[in-house]
Amino acid sequence: MSDAINIISPINQLGYGIAGLNIVNTLHKDGYEVGLSIIGQGEAPPEYHPMIKECVDNAKMPNFNAPCIRIWHQFDMSQFIGRGERIGFPIFELDTFTEQEKHHLSSLDKIFVCSQWAKNVVKENNIKVDTCVIPLGVNRDIFLRSDAPRKNTIFFNCGKWEKRKGHDTLPEIFSKAFTSEDDVELWMMCENPFCGPEENHAWADSYKRSGLGDKIRLIPRQQSQEEVYNIMKQTDCGVFPSRAEGWNLELLEMMSCGKHVIATNYSAHTEFCNKDNCHLVEINSLEEAKDDKWFFGGGNWGSIKELEIDQIVSHMQEIHKLKQEQNLKINSAGIETAEKFSWNNTVKEIICGMSQI
Repeated sequence: MSDAINIISPINQLGYGIAGLNIVNTLHKDGYEVGLSIIGQGEAPPEYHPMIKECVDNAKMPNFNAPCIRIWHQFDMSQFIGRGERIGFPIFELDTFTEQEKHHLSSLDKIFVCSQWAKNVVKENNIKVDTCVIPLGVNRDIFLRSDAPRKNTIFFNCGKWEKRKGHDTLPEIFSKAFTSEDDVELWMMCENPFCGPEENHAWADSYKRSGLGDKIRLIPRQQSQEEVYNIMKQTDCGVFPSRAEGWNLELLEMMSCGKHVIATNYSAHTEFCNKDNCHLVEINSLEEAKDDKWFFGGGNWGSIKELEIDQIVSHMQEIHKLKQEQNLKINSAGIETAEKFSWNNTVKEIICGMSQI
């Protein structure tokens, strides 16, 4: 295999963009000749600008025989660079593809997915394309072990406002777990750049008007991974009641900081969450994926109802009890997981996956 690779990806502070930036940066560090074609408006911290410029310049005279990886949605896999292998790397959340998605995915030479769960979805949808599991990663130069300095217990959620992420359930869960007398806070960093001001305000208002609204802190979107870390390091536990995830970068980042995490034992979480590194929430049933915004049925996700809510409540109460008794230890198993799921590992798996073509 040649050392030239063409990458088509967003470069920004959203999920696809963070994955694209770290994959391109790691390939570049490893000596690969990356030709980068950016989807949309590129945005990255200044320290990455020289690397990005070099890779974008490479794409002006690309190696047309090199493989091309498109890190993007499964419904848009038609545009690639050159005549090399066409590899799609979608990050999806549901168990069923639309006809458009099947059409696009079936055209590829190879599919990269983040988890075995996702690979099973590809197979169950009868897409007969060789599929490799390429787990995403975390930058451990940024997301370092840290101890929360505050005496009260801080729960944290990060990820753009969506029903899929369980954001509609967290106010109820928080109010059910604690009373106004408990020394707890819930920090939400969830502004959604794809929603208008009114919709973002409505989400925020649903939290401030909830039973323990005075214990909920709403934090604006941060502009860099370092700024995200500066928030995470102040917290004790990430709570992620997601109905479905394509990966969940923030969950792994919290593990990398040594924080405790509560997460649903479903979809891509199953690739890196287990009973040792995570307080698991078992999903007892699936339901039609529908929020009348991004999802309109046609697939399924986990159902978050009374049984699941009670599990999350119990985990949150346990974390708070341990913190107040000064017995909340660092999540060492989470750090070990983060060390395994590095961006270096992601690139190693990408190279291995391409060599199998």
